[in-house]
Amino acid sequence: MTATNFQTPCPRVPGLRNFAAALMLATLLPFGIATSVTAQKATPVPTGQPASDRRVVIKFLTEGEFPPFNFYDEDGILTGFNIDLARAICLETNLACDIKVQPWEKLVPALRRGEGDAIIAAQTVTAKALRNVDFTARYFHTPGRFVARRTGRKVDISREALVERRIGVAAGTPHEAYLKTFFGDARIQSYKSTDKVREALSESKVDVIFGDGISLAFWLNGTLSKQCCEFRGGPFLEPKFFGDGLAIAIRPGDSRLRAVINDGLDRVRASGRFQELVARYFPFEIY
Repeated sequence: MTATNFQTPCPRVPGLRNFAAALMLATLLPFGIATSVTAQKATPVPTGQPASDRRVVIKFLTEGEFPPFNFYDEDGILTGFNIDLARAICLETNLACDIKVQPWEKLVPALRRGEGDAIIAAQTVTAKALRNVDFTARYFHTPGRFVARRTGRKVDISREALVERRIGVAAGTPHEAYLKTFFGDARIQSYKSTDKVREALSESKVDVIFGDGISLAFWLNGTLSKQCCEFRGGPFLEPKFFGDGLAIAIRPGDSRLRAVINDGLDRVRASGRFQELVARYFPFEIY
């Protein structure tokens, strides 16, 4: 196995929830940033079926504590990238949109009980998830990224250049497992939280750190980083460790709904609305 390193741009994501509170804080690639990820070709939506069989509403399930994907704003209104994307899909497919909030751990059980048609909550496509749900086309990918201090000796990002370098990473995360697989000759230093990893870099206890590209982008551009650091190398994508992108979950075998949602996603991209949402909720460089 070789590390997958995309030098050009190609978000539930392990490691991402740790930064949600700090912010307040994907894979097909986000299409507003790059279009190098392959979309599943949408199956034509069947026409001519009896009126009683025609869908009139999509009942989406989500949760409200994962900014910038889905969260409550200062006025208590549910908002976020996923929420606006769901509404855009409904608009493009001429369907009503019903969005209900559930705790994260209750989303899949609620879907399987028929309390909703689909889950749009930044779910990562993994082999484990596919045991319980099916997915639509991917709409976002989350890369792993290296970060180094702006000042001091420049650090190249490659397996050879990082030999004996100190790399900070959060313990027990897919990013730690990725480093041990592809950068095992480096001095990997694991910390109990992402906050501790970032503190180690700020205090020069490590040479670089490795983690989720989205959360790191918000940290780098926020006040907590004090503009100390910057992305180096990458981005890195490896489905075995980081999942195969974000997608909308549906009940197994619901091919008709998959076709409807995939068609809606295609229309949202073609209209330019997808790019607008990416720019609104992800104003910083991620890739």
